[in-house]
Amino acid sequence: MKIDQYISQLLYRYQCVTVPGFGAFLTEIQSAQLQESSHSFYPPKKLVSFNAYLKNNDGLLANHIAVSEKITYEVAVSIIEHEVSVWKKTLQEMGTVALKNVGELVLNSEKSIVFVPNDQTNYLTSSFGLSTYVSPAIKRAILLQEEEATQEEEAIVVPVVEMKKSNPFLKYAALFVMGAGLLGAAGYYGNVYYQTQIQEQTLAVQTKVQKEVNHKIQEATFFITNPLPTVTLTVKGGKMPYHIVAGAFRQEENADKVYEELIKLGYHAKRIAKNNHDLYPVLYGSFTSYAEAQKEMERIKKSHNPEAWLLIEEL
Repeated sequence: MKIDQYISQLLYRYQCVTVPGFGAFLTEIQSAQLQESSHSFYPPKKLVSFNAYLKNNDGLLANHIAVSEKITYEVAVSIIEHEVSVWKKTLQEMGTVALKNVGELVLNSEKSIVFVPNDQTNYLTSSFGLSTYVSPAIKRAILLQEEEATQEEEAIVVPVVEMKKSNPFLKYAALFVMGAGLLGAAGYYGNVYYQTQIQEQTLAVQTKVQKEVNHKIQEATFFITNPLPTVTLTVKGGKMPYHIVAGAFRQEENADKVYEELIKLGYHAKRIAKNNHDLYPVLYGSFTSYAEAQKEMERIKKSHNPEAWLLIEEL
């Protein structure tokens, strides 16, 4: 009768299982292990070792065999003695003895028994159902964050058919963009009185530059691709020289169609007369201050129509 199955059963419940006249199998609890090189996770387990010097019969193995086989204790002891003699003979002749689910006993060159435990069996009952898990390697990507530009504004965003590189008009356009940025910053941080003073002083210059911009534009056609939700524009009394342009169209019926659509959506839309380039502009609305118009235009550009642009002109 093979007794290795009974040894295996007892290792689940006891830390030491002695085989009388041969040695003892000892268990030690090992905590969960993580092997980073192979990305492997090992659950808690009982490590099984062998001590050839613990040979005294403690009665545990013999009693377990007697109960399992329904035989007397003395007969169980005899079975163990016979099995031990078979192990010793096999070690002398073959050099190895395999114990199912327990491990392998090997006789080395010094005639000492070396035990190699079975890694496939985990005798720790609290880890029942847990197995070794290998996780795929985690690929980490470095995300580069771009700094957001502060108060960066474009005065006019229009496609231009052709423009010479050495055109002196670029100086005016650059000056206009810088002036718009400065006005935006002043409108944000200054008080209402300071904004009004700045607007009155720069309106004449901006109007002049705007007219020169219009003379240099050969053709501009804007398309509205996204639906435009309702936006309420606050219109104050007095002059309103700042206008948000939805588009400029070659065909008047196209301008009428967009104008009616904006009206239905709740905008204070306007149609203005055909400009010098034979285009029909359509406006979202007009404003008395640059800061208010710029703020509303940026909101429309981000959420609905990126082609919207600001026109500065006393209509």
